[in-house]
Amino acid sequence: MTNPATAKCILADVTPPSELPALPATAADDLLVLLAVARTARFTTAADRLGVNHTTISRRIGTLEHALGGRVLVKAVGGWELTELGRRAARVAEQIEVALGGLTAEPDAPGSELAGVVRISATDGFSAHIAAPAAAALRREHPRLAVEIETVTRRVRQYRSGIDIEVVVGKPEVHRASAVLLGGYALGMYASREYLDSAGNPTTIDALSRHPLVYFVESMLLVDDLDAPRRLVPLMRDSVSSTNVFVQVEATRAGAGVGLLPCFMADHHPDLVRVLPELTERLEYWMVLRPEALQIPAVSAVAAALQRRVVELHTQLLPGSSGVDS
Repeated sequence: MTNPATAKCILADVTPPSELPALPATAADDLLVLLAVARTARFTTAADRLGVNHTTISRRIGTLEHALGGRVLVKAVGGWELTELGRRAARVAEQIEVALGGLTAEPDAPGSELAGVVRISATDGFSAHIAAPAAAALRREHPRLAVEIETVTRRVRQYRSGIDIEVVVGKPEVHRASAVLLGGYALGMYASREYLDSAGNPTTIDALSRHPLVYFVESMLLVDDLDAPRRLVPLMRDSVSSTNVFVQVEATRAGAGVGLLPCFMADHHPDLVRVLPELTERLEYWMVLRPEALQIPAVSAVAAALQRRVVELHTQLLPGSSGVDS
């Protein structure tokens, strides 16, 4: 935990007077505990990360709520969620975390100017093929930087405490945040060579409609833009469906049917064949950031790295295109 004198200085520097009441120096630790709970949704997981026990987490949250004069957490399905007061406190906690990272960095050491933890939320395919390589390349230059990637396919969050960068499919409606277009990507129809040898290679949409479809679970799909490609082949019956695109790719390779897959993922597998290439659906990746997050050098650097990676993979994301996607 932080030194009390250091914590007092940090609180004086980073706590916006309009956000929270004056807090004792020890509240810096309590705010960091709150941030850990917000990121994990559970006291036990937060305790493991901080190296303390569950009782300590509960006691520190209680102390913070007493100092702030209200609840910062409420019980919800799947764990704890921040209240409005908790979200304001978490924003301050994020500033404390950044300030502490700056204090522990060695400014004269090569590659140490970026430090701290940057948290990304993105889809499975984007996380594996774009976010992870971009983060790895950046960390080679800045070893004090850590990047955490949460894989999820959903609409943009309205409250982003604990997430610095959110990548979603389709243009999001956001409040108190910035949405940046990263670029487009194409989906096409794919099947394994073995499947086509057995079931036949469809050369028309009517013939394709008689084959089973491998795609997202329709009833569990939360992203409207991802549901749109299904209209390309409305008569295809579902075969093996999954909320995870890697499962869809492997099910297609295993012969479950014709998969509606991102080209930049399917084209990596020589055993998959593109069926009816004229059937192409284009979607877009958007990056969402809070304005205050962009002021953090590590977050800004990771965001720029994601943008560079999308540009580098342009021809894989949009096969047959040229130039930078607009």
